[in-house]
Amino acid sequence: MEQNTPWEFSDDRGRLVVAGARPARIVAYIQAGATLWDHGIRPVGIFGSQHDAAAPDPAKGGDLPLAEIEYLGSGTTLHPDTLLAAEPDLVVAVTYDGEQVYGLEQKTALEVEAHVPVATVAVGPGRSLAEVRERFAALAGSLGRGEPLGAARELDAAEDALRQATGSAPGPRVLALSPAGPDRVHLARPGSWPDLRALAEHGVGLVDPAAGAGVNWSTVGWAEAAELSPDIVLMDVRANAARPESLRADEHWRAIEARARLLPWNPEASCSRRAHTRFFTLVADTVRAAAGA
Repeated sequence: MEQNTPWEFSDDRGRLVVAGARPARIVAYIQAGATLWDHGIRPVGIFGSQHDAAAPDPAKGGDLPLAEIEYLGSGTTLHPDTLLAAEPDLVVAVTYDGEQVYGLEQKTALEVEAHVPVATVAVGPGRSLAEVRERFAALAGSLGRGEPLGAARELDAAEDALRQATGSAPGPRVLALSPAGPDRVHLARPGSWPDLRALAEHGVGLVDPAAGAGVNWSTVGWAEAAELSPDIVLMDVRANAARPESLRADEHWRAIEARARLLPWNPEASCSRRAHTRFFTLVADTVRAAAGA
């Protein structure tokens, strides 16, 4: 009986998303799909963004069984008919500005939304990591699923461990970045990323690049990055970021690599307690190791 009652969810574009019954067939932007998976929801299809390729990005996929879930395409290659052919009851995506459905061209989003309910969760600068996590939890709860018992306790323990690791001053200098190639690098502005702001709130000493153009990133040469003297580098592991081995022709990158501990960082990681527990634990362990070096 419950399955046949109307379903609704107030999404982060300020829209009331409604369906005649609780959705069961869900297509999702890959980050959202990975988050739903951590809540026990298996999407029937996933799609990428304009930054993605013809295959899903494993970094964004989290614990999704990517070989078993249909990848519908990304960016301009994703046609509305392809998405609708998966016969979704609901499309779940993220939004950075509270207006646009990230991962879908505007025309595609409009055409899809004319046929299928679309729900978004805001993941941009205006929201804390805990708020993003709770919004996904609320969506999953409305779909009848939730995170495993004990997930909240494990996250609390990971946050406590991170605060303890950062308790001594001065702590290691932590720089988050996304390599563009051997000549350029995108340095993350910590205030623009919910996960980086969360690290700072727990005492991590994040390096803020100089003011300038770019809301989320400061794009500079490797010499400027090396001048920041990071002790720990959170390094973008998404498929569109350059790999360390492709950077070693640059002496400034080699200097960073010789000095700093490199940690994988995914700016589009799953927004679940399980994923955040792993992230905080990894950073805490590395901060302790760097402080004791």
